[in-house]
Amino acid sequence: MGVTEKLWDALTTVIKMNDKIERLAGTVVSQQQKIEQLTERVIRLETALEIALATRSGPRRIEHKTRE
Repeated sequence: MGVTEKLWDALTTVIKMNDKIERLAGTVVSQQQKIEQLTERVIRLETALEIALATRSGPRRIEHKTRE
């Protein structure tokens, strides 16, 4: 019975891990959607800022800094 119990425990562990991974995948999808929505908002804010600066003092462009 020792081998059967060990097999059963291993199978139970794998099933529990699979459930946790599936929940984690759902959380990751949700977080990715939130990040994409925030990115869209930042783009809109940058556009509004560029328009405001351009109309205030003539043609101007905001320089984008690159990350290194």
